[in-house]
Amino acid sequence: MFPIRDLNPTRIAPVVTILVIGLNVAAFFFWQPQTNEEAAAEFLYERAAVACELTTGEPLSETEIVRGVCSDDPEPAVFAGKNVWLAGLASMFFHGGLFHILSNMWFLWIFGNNVEEAYGAAGYVGLYLAAGVAATATFVVLNPSETIPLVGASGAIAGVLGAYLVLYPAHSVLTWFLLFFVPVPAVLFLGFWFISQFTIAEPGVAWEAHVGGFLLGMLVTLPLRAALLRRVRELHGQYRY
Repeated sequence: MFPIRDLNPTRIAPVVTILVIGLNVAAFFFWQPQTNEEAAAEFLYERAAVACELTTGEPLSETEIVRGVCSDDPEPAVFAGKNVWLAGLASMFFHGGLFHILSNMWFLWIFGNNVEEAYGAAGYVGLYLAAGVAATATFVVLNPSETIPLVGASGAIAGVLGAYLVLYPAHSVLTWFLLFFVPVPAVLFLGFWFISQFTIAEPGVAWEAHVGGFLLGMLVTLPLRAALLRRVRELHGQYRY
């Protein structure tokens, strides 16, 4: 199933969603190297989050990079000036390829505007960043010795999906399924998306981060749901949920 659009109108211009998409696109096309695989890998090792680094608090050594194993040996770091904690935030704006960024931005465009409307700009930024941090933390806890850079906005966007599920479970998502366009309730579409994360066997897919971000979005939104929907009703007049 692939989402085409959600059938859930908003009364705001999704400024933050557009800004986040713009930042991700700019980072991918104008900051990350695109033509040389070696340069691209070096860029990510120098600037992106690495579970081993977040576990130890220290940048990787050459041996750790080459062998792909987190080590306690006191060797000099390859990128000694790297701030491993800031790298955790920067990783939310890097991507592993064109399909990766296009699919992430498409999901954010479809579901982000409604969540932004409910939360307001400041609250939406807070939710997005918190989900991204939770996603990275979940991956690190479950893969503390991983030495491959973790990149992508997927975890933060998963938080937006979790918030959407709590806020609008009955609203429909127009979905491309086989040869048909079918309206599917958000609870089914997003529930299927969440469950499918546990079945992903593709190497390089950080499904743990997706799950962590999604759960954060749900857990934060659940106690706020009544207040957030009240805000939406005020924007929409007598529209019912």
